[in-house]
Amino acid sequence: MNIHNVSLTISAVTPKQYPKNLSGEIAFAGRSNVGKSSLINKLLNRKSLARVSSKPGKTATINFFNIDDTMYFVDLPGYGYAKVSKEEKKKWADMIETYLNTRQGLQQIISLVDSRHKPTEDDCMMMNYVRSFCDRAVVIATKCDKLSKTELQENLKVIIQTLGLSGDDIIIPFSTVKNMGVEEFWCYIQEVLGIE
Repeated sequence: MNIHNVSLTISAVTPKQYPKNLSGEIAFAGRSNVGKSSLINKLLNRKSLARVSSKPGKTATINFFNIDDTMYFVDLPGYGYAKVSKEEKKKWADMIETYLNTRQGLQQIISLVDSRHKPTEDDCMMMNYVRSFCDRAVVIATKCDKLSKTELQENLKVIIQTLGLSGDDIIIPFSTVKNMGVEEFWCYIQEVLGIE
């Protein structure tokens, strides 16, 4: 996929701040520190478009990235970060829920999980959301370069089983270090959005 112009349109907290243009939106959801920002930068071939932090819980807004005026990537706040207050967690959960429940331009929710670990209860809850909004589940297993081939195959089986993935669902092993999964992702997105 040839990408020319990419920009952060807005960091939104409420629906009033969402972009008015309802281009196809691809939302990325996952636990804090699962690698959403790194993944978005890799997919868009930009070094620091999405802000990457070694500390979890840094994305506290919904970030809309305009890609060539044909689609948006939507970076949702990470969930499951233990070191923020209950009030803050609830605020983030409400923000994510409001976006998922009200956004008409949403075409697909991409669920990110860390390939090194069994999906958490929060990941399973997010998968239930994905199932209620999308025809098929799409899961990206991040940080695959940190595992051997054998470990990765074993862990992917655990992820598939824990999240209840089946026939039409897609799991994409991904590594920003090894460029693994980038082509597979774009093939799927082009199919979803009907882009040549």
